Amino acid sequence: VQLVESGGGLVQPGGSLRLSCAASGSIFRINAMGWYRQAPGKQRELVAVAVSNGGSNYADSVKGRFTISRDNAKNTVYMQMNSLKPEDTAVYYCNARLVASIISQARDYWGQGTQVTVSS
Repeated sequence: VQLVESGGGLVQPGGSLRLSCAASGSIFRINAMGWYRQAPGKQRELVAVAVSNGGSNYADSVKGRFTISRDNAKNTVYMQMNSLKPEDTAVYYCNARLVASIISQARDYWGQGTQVTVSS
């Protein structure tokens, strides 16, 4: 299973970015897909997650600014990030909790990370 991310970059405060993450390989069922981030000197934290029943959860710090969505047919998750702040600067990692085959148990898979820098 591979998770391939795209969409990071440099943006000014107040700007927007859209992250994408596509899962490929042996996939039987995806239970949830989401985004975590890790800033220098800090622990990795959950940003947003979209679960298979259509629900989603967000970190308090991004509520109202970030929107997560999934395209189940494409095994892809997106995150629209608006009103970006310097404190959003971090490496953003895609996460998928999925079952690889009918005899497997669910486990977490991670993307390689994409840098988001918010600076003037």
